[in-house]
Amino acid sequence: MRSIRKLLRTLRSSPRPGTTVGRLVGVGIATTVVVALAAYALVLHPLLERTNTTEFCVSCHSMEATVYREYRTSVHYSNASGVRAGCPDCHVPKPLVPKLIAKVRAAKDVWHEILGTIDTPEKFEAHRWRMANAVWSMMERTDSMTCRSCHSWEAMNADEQDRSARSKHRAAREEGRTCIECHKGLVHKRPKAPDAADL
Repeated sequence: MRSIRKLLRTLRSSPRPGTTVGRLVGVGIATTVVVALAAYALVLHPLLERTNTTEFCVSCHSMEATVYREYRTSVHYSNASGVRAGCPDCHVPKPLVPKLIAKVRAAKDVWHEILGTIDTPEKFEAHRWRMANAVWSMMERTDSMTCRSCHSWEAMNADEQDRSARSKHRAAREEGRTCIECHKGLVHKRPKAPDAADL
């Protein structure tokens, strides 16, 4: 706190004889960093956290009427261990930069909800194949980063899996495959690919 007061005092005072340009630049950079950190702490972080909830995600009618209903019948919603993964757990990475990228991408969906492009279940379904593929592609590019925030090869108990799952997981790990390559349609129904003529 004392250093912030000193910085503010320095900024208010006129340059003394002998003040170098380098010192003024340093003070300017320090001020910019302090303002940026304050803006993040007071505005951006609370906004990110508020929009990083399942309740916020399903506040759009099209989400509540489609993917949220499917999610509520999935093992990510209700399971023997009592662990629930919400929308952000699967769709928003935890590290800041990937989180910001995901938020910018999600803003497009909010925009299309407002424009009326996907504001009904019928319109949502008409665009679902394209939207699902965009999410799957992002997950493949990030090596299923959000899946791996809960699931890891090291934590898997292969002895508890059936023979088929054990074999497929072993092969996927050896081949360097990522979760979403095999687990599309796990939480939300897998959309039907459009006819080639519709693409």
